Amino acid sequence: MVRLGFGFGPKDLNFVRFRAASDGGSGSSGEGGGYRGWGDGSSGGGGGDERSGNDWFFFSWYMMALDKYPVTTKAITSAFLTLIGDLICQLWIEQLSKLDFRRTFVFTLLGLVLVGPTLHFWYLYLSRLVTLPGASGAFLRLLLDQFVFSPIFIGVVLTSLVTLEGRPSHIKPKLQQEWFSSVVANWQLWIPFQFLNFRFVPQKFQVLAANFVALAWNVILSFKAHKEVVLK
Repeated sequence: MVRLGFGFGPKDLNFVRFRAASDGGSGSSGEGGGYRGWGDGSSGGGGGDERSGNDWFFFSWYMMALDKYPVTTKAITSAFLTLIGDLICQLWIEQLSKLDFRRTFVFTLLGLVLVGPTLHFWYLYLSRLVTLPGASGAFLRLLLDQFVFSPIFIGVVLTSLVTLEGRPSHIKPKLQQEWFSSVVANWQLWIPFQFLNFRFVPQKFQVLAANFVALAWNVILSFKAHKEVVLK
């Protein structure tokens, strides 16, 4: 059962402050060596120290949330990215004169309840399914991710979006019109990144790393998902 809420109290926040100060940025976790190496513990001078400390505080807090509530944390992160992605699409790509808040809500809801949790469990399953080390393992994960999982998942997302927007009769023409081009766009963006992700990033952080590229993908997906369906 997923707990919707972080439940952090003063002790948790004090712990993060203490660890950020005492560990010197080395970081640790009880899962496979954790995030050691993400921070080098170096410090500058002047006003930069305060900002660096704040950045490290937020990063430590996020990592603690990832440890304690991985599904919820990734779901909320995914929701935030789908929200921003749709707003960028509406304001800068489509240049709509008025925001469609219902559309943004539905797209964000999908990020929260479908995209984030699904990717969490998929990456977890993929790391257990393919245990080969090095480039061979990364290449095999990439094949399964991009040529098995992604085409299916894109179809699920498009179907879910059209259904939640109250247009179930448009599911078939939407898939016929946008599914394949969406899959190709997905391959162009994700294949290079995912190889590096699977090759060098620990499984625990793969969704987090993918989030940096996910913002661009969400803009593309929102555009394709909301193109007018041409009924034949």
